[in-house]
Amino acid sequence: MRSNLPRLAALVLAATVGLAAQAADLTVSAAASLTNAFKDLGPIFESENPGTKVQFNFAASGVLLQQIAKGAPVDVFASADQKTMDDAQKQGLVQQAARRNFVSNALVVIVPAANPKPVPALKDLTQAPFERVAIGLPDSVPVGRYTKSVLEAAGLWAAIEPRMIGAQNVRQALDYVARGEVDAGFVYSTDAALMPDKVKVALTVPTKEPILYPVAPVAASTNQAMAVRFVDFLGSPQARAVLTKYGFGNP
Repeated sequence: MRSNLPRLAALVLAATVGLAAQAADLTVSAAASLTNAFKDLGPIFESENPGTKVQFNFAASGVLLQQIAKGAPVDVFASADQKTMDDAQKQGLVQQAARRNFVSNALVVIVPAANPKPVPALKDLTQAPFERVAIGLPDSVPVGRYTKSVLEAAGLWAAIEPRMIGAQNVRQALDYVARGEVDAGFVYSTDAALMPDKVKVALTVPTKEPILYPVAPVAASTNQAMAVRFVDFLGSPQARAVLTKYGFGNP
């Protein structure tokens, strides 16, 4: 009788290789504003770590935190604000010791490129023709929280909130302005730079606290070593060059 041992051994080997490949996958949940830069960084990290495949999940930071809290299989979390990462840390969802700030950004007001109306000051957004203003939802979108904080400090939130068109993330706010569906919008400077032919920066808005992006390995990651390696990679010269290309500043 012919033995099936060679065939069984081959099946076991194939299954083992399959599991190893799956284990080498690295899932990175990152703020929507990091989309373009991180998509460029993925292949660089993979080339430096053969056998590892990076998968990205982009959304508003608050939405990503909710996903991680509900058990989504994530290895690295990159947020657009400190509050969201602080919340993740308080819930024990990220590795505090490996947390670091890796880039900075700026808040700007943008208008459709064809709009001739200047915005010399925030208070102008309370008047015609600015009837619709795209703002990220403050409860889950960091750019919305920054915006609300600035407008409250200026005593303008009550006047602008009725004009607010809520965006699920910063890229949605950018798209609303680019398509001319709103009269103005609050986004990051890095987002505005992606569509210079469709939007223009009307005003740079100082924020009370600097806009710093933190990143950390997720505590429940099954690939901790690679997660830490990705966090460290974001501070490397190769990564910094890409992030700088997309307009991100040093932390």
